[in-house]
Amino acid sequence: MSTPSISRGALVHLAARLLAVALGMGLVVVVARRGPEAQGQFSLLMATEAVFVALFSGFGLVVARQISHHREQAPAWLGGALVLALAAGSVAAGLFAWAGSRLDAPAYAFVPLLAAAAPLLLLSPTVSGLYLGLGRMGPISVIGVLPPLLALLAIGALQLAGRPPGLPQVLALWLGARALVGAAMALAALRGQGLARPDWGAWRTHAGFCSVVGLTNVLSWLNYRVDLFIVERVAGLAPAGVYSVAVTAAELLWFLSSSLSAAAYARIGAPEPAQAAALTLRVMHLNLALLLLASPLLLAAAWWLLPALLGPAYAPAPFLMLLLLPGVWAYASASTLSAWYTNFLGRPQLSAAVAATSLAINVAVCALLVPRLGAAGAALATSASYLLAIGWGLALFRRHAGLTWRAVLRPDLAQLGRDLAAPLARLRRRGARPQPR
Repeated sequence: MSTPSISRGALVHLAARLLAVALGMGLVVVVARRGPEAQGQFSLLMATEAVFVALFSGFGLVVARQISHHREQAPAWLGGALVLALAAGSVAAGLFAWAGSRLDAPAYAFVPLLAAAAPLLLLSPTVSGLYLGLGRMGPISVIGVLPPLLALLAIGALQLAGRPPGLPQVLALWLGARALVGAAMALAALRGQGLARPDWGAWRTHAGFCSVVGLTNVLSWLNYRVDLFIVERVAGLAPAGVYSVAVTAAELLWFLSSSLSAAAYARIGAPEPAQAAALTLRVMHLNLALLLLASPLLLAAAWWLLPALLGPAYAPAPFLMLLLLPGVWAYASASTLSAWYTNFLGRPQLSAAVAATSLAINVAVCALLVPRLGAAGAALATSASYLLAIGWGLALFRRHAGLTWRAVLRPDLAQLGRDLAAPLARLRRRGARPQPR
């Protein structure tokens, strides 16, 4: 894949992700200014929703792999994936409704709302898998931007009408926006790609792949959020709200790395082993270089902005973010390695093994440190688990790709320089083009 095509796709995705982040941070400000407890409840909703969606993310990734790795046509797989997503979401809705009738903890008062939205929440990640396999970042970007935009517009409209929404209404608007966008994008995908009768026999052969991908992504999301659940259980809802802001701010770095990985995903799935391994290394090295440059800027901005925007209750958040950043920086490699394990190698269980290792370390160290240090203990545990797990992930990649440690750890500096300079070079070329009169 050429430098222009990687950087162009990554820039499109990154620009949309940055817009989505800005809109998402707008939602965080709306909720967090109601107090750390409200922010804690909102963050637990987001985490629970993410784990649910991750469990069934295999439907979209089957479509992505069949298109990019096996070069099959999209209509042959899209309809079946959407039917399975609707079926799984409907079953989950019943389970959430049952759980909501039995939970009386304030931290999980949102579960009945999640039950109402669940049938449609799996459509967006399934459609994203289609466009990931096609290498089309535009529709994926729309899926990321529209839900927070619609939720904020609805909140603003209620404010202007003199009916400011309470926290339950904000949560309902968020879930409603997610469900609406999922349904609309599924219809658009069917209209654009066409529909073929699902081959359920072929889907049965991918049941194991879907299960392993789902387990892998659940382990990954639990790895990202288990510390939040532990902080809420041990220290309370308000400390969890403050900690969630620190986690959200630190993980902004991953929007850079995931944009590059998503732009390269289809080509990482190319059948040629040497090409796939070389591109994986190139994207991984570029991710780490970009995040090394961005980390100090992000930390400085958070130190200045978070208490000013959210209030003095969030003053500890930048320090917690500082403790998280080393692990967050290293774990940026995980998205690229996961693309190689899943899309090229067809072995998502390797990603599951890395995520499970990180999760186990995180839980064990959180259990030791959170009762003693509170949220700071969770931040230290998370950072340590990311560093240790990504080391093993690199070892797995090196062995299966047949590379030396020198090749894995030492970037091609000339190529890295060209990749870092590519967006600026494109802007200069555009500026030098004659303007129409």
